[in-house]
Amino acid sequence: MITNHLCSSHKIIILSSLFLLLIPSTVSGYNCTCSQNDQPNHHNKADALKFKLAAIASVLGAGAVGVSLPILGRRFKVLRPENDIFFMIKAFAAGVILATGFIHILPDAFRTLTSPCIGENPWGKFPFTGFVSMMAAIGTLMVDTIATSFYKNMHFNKSKQVNGVDEEAADGEHAGHVHVHTHATHGHAHGAGAGAVGPAHDTSLSDLVRQRIISQVLEMGIVVHSVIIGISLGASQSSETIKPLLAALSFHQFFEGMGLGGCISQAKFESLTTTIMMLFFSLTTPIGIGVGIGISSVYTENSPKALIVEGMFNSASSGILIYMALVDLLAADFMNPRMQTSVRLQLGAYISLLLGVGCMSFLAKWA
Repeated sequence: MITNHLCSSHKIIILSSLFLLLIPSTVSGYNCTCSQNDQPNHHNKADALKFKLAAIASVLGAGAVGVSLPILGRRFKVLRPENDIFFMIKAFAAGVILATGFIHILPDAFRTLTSPCIGENPWGKFPFTGFVSMMAAIGTLMVDTIATSFYKNMHFNKSKQVNGVDEEAADGEHAGHVHVHTHATHGHAHGAGAGAVGPAHDTSLSDLVRQRIISQVLEMGIVVHSVIIGISLGASQSSETIKPLLAALSFHQFFEGMGLGGCISQAKFESLTTTIMMLFFSLTTPIGIGVGIGISSVYTENSPKALIVEGMFNSASSGILIYMALVDLLAADFMNPRMQTSVRLQLGAYISLLLGVGCMSFLAKWA
């Protein structure tokens, strides 16, 4: 009887100890296996490679189509920037980018930078994810402001020089005449670089410069994130992990491409610059997947260095995208006088924004 009781006591103690040991790993919600040697048996490298190659083709196609639609849409009257439907498309795209920053990238950054694999000191004692994201947003604001100021001042100096030359030429041409015509009354055209100089032209040029800076900074933020997710997918050895990511990342790339394409469309770059930006966006994630495949034999997904680098880049990328979506895309459009005077346009833009946010939030279930 005593022996049975002791055996039962030992069993209870052992089970209780196992239960207490399992609690931390359950609460953390993160895979604490930090060694590459502990990979699951269902990893099949041959199958995984097939899905990776399929992912390269799928993501490349989705990104190319997504970024091309708004740019090619300029050929159709209904999709031009001066039409109401374009505001709705931009609101949808901004919602996609905003959700990408908040729902996809920022949680991943928190997960990696709070992993038990990288240690408690200093990563567990300070919220590096929020700090890096905040500093990236402030950095984006600084780049945004300085670049806009630089381009405006550069154009202002050129305009002053052109005005001075034209006025001197006009004075010489009309010397002896009682009625002297100014440059403004003639409205001379001086090609794409100068154009008709005046308040309306300066405002239009200022908006164009702004759109060009926005599109370039936005692409930088998207590209940083795209490289990270591409390498992560390419380095994964689990076909079970890659399968759901394949479709999710394709949609992800398509919607992000629409957001970036809308900004490039408004920026009115030259054909060569537009093509380069489109190719750069479309190829970044597939190249990242290729790099991931190449380093998969030496890459340890849960190694401290990999987690820290991935977390820091994702944190910075989320700050850039959140700032761009809220300040440069949504605030600029929703405070536009045209939007402010049309309740119908506001309603359509709000619905489009919520649809964009909803679509990307739904994809977070898989990627």
